[in-house]
Amino acid sequence: MDPISQGVLGASMAQAATPASRTRKLITITWAGWLAGMAPDLDVLINSSTDPILFLEYHRQFTHALIFIPIGALLCALVFHRFARHALTFGQLYLVCLLGYATHGLLDACTTYGTQLLWPFSNERFAWNNVSIIDPLFTLPLLVLMVLGIRRQSPRYGQIAMVWALTYLAFGVVQRERAEAFGLQMAESRGHAPLRLSAKPGFANMFLWKVVYETEDRFWVDAVRVGLTPRWFEGDSLLKLNVARDLPWLTPDSQQATDLVRFGWFSMDYLAIDRYDKHYIIDVRYSMLPNEIRPLWGVRLDPQKPDTAHIDYVTSRDTSPDNVRKLFNMFFE
Repeated sequence: MDPISQGVLGASMAQAATPASRTRKLITITWAGWLAGMAPDLDVLINSSTDPILFLEYHRQFTHALIFIPIGALLCALVFHRFARHALTFGQLYLVCLLGYATHGLLDACTTYGTQLLWPFSNERFAWNNVSIIDPLFTLPLLVLMVLGIRRQSPRYGQIAMVWALTYLAFGVVQRERAEAFGLQMAESRGHAPLRLSAKPGFANMFLWKVVYETEDRFWVDAVRVGLTPRWFEGDSLLKLNVARDLPWLTPDSQQATDLVRFGWFSMDYLAIDRYDKHYIIDVRYSMLPNEIRPLWGVRLDPQKPDTAHIDYVTSRDTSPDNVRKLFNMFFE
């Protein structure tokens, strides 16, 4: 989730649990909860100038794990204590940080990216797909309620904020189930029995969803608008990556072959060869337009250096006016 959403949810959780005796300390409680709610994303600092995909392995890993919550909260409390000791004891500050920090990994798991909640016991990436990475309808009410809580010196607004957050995320589950059910109907209408199928919320909304399903040899991508009456937007399909067929020059024990396995783990094996670049391996789960296969990211291999060079990580975000217009039309046509 975006940093503002993570911070405001952490602050709201801290406010909601504030006893009446500490209401005059709400400003300190709020900023400590906010920063603790953002802190797990400091893992983005783990990267390498020589290994472009190292950060994919560590982002949303140990700092987001359930087992790390008390440790992360303790680190936050140690850092914040100098600035909060006039208002809170160390024990009180630790509890605030614990509440704020605990919200982060769980909220991230509600998105589509994947979060290693059970690290180090499992490297499974949990992605519940019930909220977009950025969603103003989720975040803005929390922000307003957080500010009201400070101004009115009352934890009640934090409690209302938590009810809103849980209600909105539950609504996302309902919308996801509706999108997946409609996607399954469309797959069956094509005569397909999907090996797996998932629906992911479109950018900043709960109504336009990207549906991706897998058959024996292809990935199929479509979009559905989940309102009172579902509306289908037919998309595209692409052959699944077959390393032996598509990259015959890539030896299994080479550096780039190892890197491709790592990227496949991150992408949950939603991998395909780009139509226009036979050395560009894309993650078909993400695109600007939900019914198109135009990747937001992928990796490019170098057949001249399979053993000595790492693969390159490539991002592409086409926010052209034409794409914005198409997306707008999908919402309202």
